Amino acid sequence: MNKPKLWTKDFINISLSNFFLFLSFYILLVTLPIFSLQEFDSNASQAGLMTTVFLLSAIISRPLAGQWLERGSNKKVLLTALIIFSASSLLYFFPKTVTGFLIIRLLHGVGFGMATTAVGAIVADLIPSSRRGEGMGYFVMSTNMAMVLGPFVGLTAIQQWGSKTMFIMTVIVAIGALITGLTVKLSKPEEPDKQVIIPAFSLKSFFEPSAVSIAIVGSFLAIVYSALLSFVSVYANEINLTEVSSLFFVVYAIILLMSRPFTGKWLDLYGPNVIVFPSIVLFAIGMFVLSQSGSAITFLISAGMIGLGWGTLFPTFQTIAIQNAAPRKRGLATATFLSIYDIGIALGSFLVGLIVAKMDFSTLYFLSAFYVLIGAILYYFLQVRKPASPKLKNQQYLKVKEQ
Repeated sequence: MNKPKLWTKDFINISLSNFFLFLSFYILLVTLPIFSLQEFDSNASQAGLMTTVFLLSAIISRPLAGQWLERGSNKKVLLTALIIFSASSLLYFFPKTVTGFLIIRLLHGVGFGMATTAVGAIVADLIPSSRRGEGMGYFVMSTNMAMVLGPFVGLTAIQQWGSKTMFIMTVIVAIGALITGLTVKLSKPEEPDKQVIIPAFSLKSFFEPSAVSIAIVGSFLAIVYSALLSFVSVYANEINLTEVSSLFFVVYAIILLMSRPFTGKWLDLYGPNVIVFPSIVLFAIGMFVLSQSGSAITFLISAGMIGLGWGTLFPTFQTIAIQNAAPRKRGLATATFLSIYDIGIALGSFLVGLIVAKMDFSTLYFLSAFYVLIGAILYYFLQVRKPASPKLKNQQYLKVKEQ
């Protein structure tokens, strides 16, 4: 039997829109602290607020976007968010103070949080249910590629051509996200089912309960991932591997890209547990190898293992969050998962900053390997032992029939 088509025009365009969103995010993530220190003579704490304010506004806006998506307005949410995101990118040319920049970062974060939530919900509808693990894996590759390319583009732009050119690039990238988002056509009607009763406004209505447990596991492990994002280049300098530090996430992405055709299909065929437990072990081993690195070879081997481990875990967790939710709730499930996940990233950056004042990076990464293994225990108790709901069992039955 022929498999349902995955690589449709709409799937490619929504993945490109996601790529441009995260490319802009990573360009500004690495350059705005530098810009703040140089242009405004701010201190490190003020420079760090450039990222903190952005992430907090994204976290807050996601449940709101999820609530809107639940009411059947996928395309409206996406376009509104992309317009806010693009307009915010244009405003970076004007502020003359740190406060002005923080206000723009607040607005930009709202657009980013809404857009990434909408994109995640839309792609879940576009991917055939029998290929959801495979499709989500490829979709998340767009985020991984942006993570590799964004810092390189941003640092090159601000160092070689200045901040104005860097901001022009972010505007072009944001427009790319808007254009590719505009071209996506949704095959499903956007109006909610008239028989479905939308819950009244309440705190619970902003979160999808079925996505919370797997989101907690993802957030728990994201704390270690944030330690890599923020400090792996600093660690490379400490162990005299500065010349290969920029290759860490390149190797991470290459190994992830090579593994993606297999891991996504295995998830669809054999279920998440076959993927999650080995990936956690690989992630932990990668962190251990990183902590013991004394040469470029071991440093880059750790990057590959972490890419195969954590790079497989994130799309798997997001797939679980979506599969556990009813179709109408996929937007809310995406918002719930990403909001809780981002709390882990933000919390990790803060905690690691405190911890490195007490210990060196080698010790931190060594202990992180054992911390990651605890994540396997957390996953077992929160996800594996959790009884499947009748709704999920029905979804699994339909999936088998579809195959």
